[in-house]
Amino acid sequence: MSSFIVTRRGLLRTGALSGLALAAPMHFVRGAYAEDKMSCNVPTGDTVTFGFNVPLSGPYADEGQDELKAYKLAVKHLNGEGDGGMLPTFSSKALKGNGILGKKVAFVSGDTQTKADAARDSAKRMVEKDGAVVITGGSSSAEAVAVQSLCQDLGVIFMTGLTHSNDTTGKDKKRYGFRHFFNAYMSGIGLGPVIGEAYGADRKAYHLTADYTWGWTQEESMKAATEKLGWQTVKTVRTPLGIGDYSQYITPVLNSGADVLILNHYGKDMINSLTQAVQFGLRDKQVNGKQFEIVVPLFSELMAQGAGEAIKGIYGTANWDWKLTDPGTKAFTQSFGKEYGTPPSQAAHTCYVQALLYADACERAGTFYAPEVIKALEGFDFDGLGNGPTLYRAEDHQCFKDILVVQGKEAPKDKFDLLEVRKIIPAKDVTYDAKIFGGDLGPADAKTC
Repeated sequence: MSSFIVTRRGLLRTGALSGLALAAPMHFVRGAYAEDKMSCNVPTGDTVTFGFNVPLSGPYADEGQDELKAYKLAVKHLNGEGDGGMLPTFSSKALKGNGILGKKVAFVSGDTQTKADAARDSAKRMVEKDGAVVITGGSSSAEAVAVQSLCQDLGVIFMTGLTHSNDTTGKDKKRYGFRHFFNAYMSGIGLGPVIGEAYGADRKAYHLTADYTWGWTQEESMKAATEKLGWQTVKTVRTPLGIGDYSQYITPVLNSGADVLILNHYGKDMINSLTQAVQFGLRDKQVNGKQFEIVVPLFSELMAQGAGEAIKGIYGTANWDWKLTDPGTKAFTQSFGKEYGTPPSQAAHTCYVQALLYADACERAGTFYAPEVIKALEGFDFDGLGNGPTLYRAEDHQCFKDILVVQGKEAPKDKFDLLEVRKIIPAKDVTYDAKIFGGDLGPADAKTC
């Protein structure tokens, strides 16, 4: 784990507050709470520490590295450095680019290795040793669910990064966890009608599915969406995370009678499985009198870069795309490009936004006291962060906003122009009853580390 800038143990600011006793720390912000009500790691010095918990190794490392870039950029903007990014376009005007509640933002980071246990251990160290007041990150729903549960126990807010499982804000939802990213159910709602129109109603689908919470719920959601179209599910096969070689799983597809392969894979797993499926000649085959097709329900520009030619014509869904033309997207893409020389991925975008949303909630609540910050996030309506009008629903802490159906371009301009937005699905069309996935948010009572 690496530590940056400063640690949380800073000197109290001098001036009007200098006469307060060091033995009885308070928030030293408007609406301060008594010491016995303080939640975990509320800062007492002149900085506040964020914990950035991302996969820098493992099959989702590409996303994790882009996430960390976005988090570092968010810290700069929160502290008044750089061009401000999305702060000027954000509908909430609480953040002024002078830190949060008068404190500069510092951060620590850790490698989750795309593993739930490693993610949990890393988050625990950040909270207990580095004084992180919030944890954010992850590119796997297994990581997200594990860390979210830990943060609930510790009383530290978790602003999830890239997590697409229905369970994150469903059966495994927690009061201290918040998700900006969309979910598998929304992908099914958005993608089903589009591929139905493109490929017809009389289809037979074969699923290869990452064997963990995201893959399971993605498979379930795509089965529901395609069977509603009249498609038949021929077979579903679970695959281990990070195996590299998918030949043993692709070969049986050839003799299955299926004419569509649905790859419920992400990151390097999707790159490998799609590339190998194309190399096996699946897309060149005629099955049941139809051209064989491949669908990737969730993918990104980073995955498209890794898959190269294989991505052409492939349908999927995305949370965001840097080529959108709204002011927030333009501002963030310009900032990220200036800082790093490449456009941002959807993973980078959702993590940057989560950092801003947490900071804004603290500023609006007037405190870092977690139960009050939770209240500021629950039911929060906002705009200007790249997805149009968005709601952080109070009942399950899921964001509802427009989602994208995308397709691999046949003739991209360059390596950053690989996906085309085919359809924008309005937020109202992907909004569902919070009760359908079960779960209980649990209490928001204050806890100490």
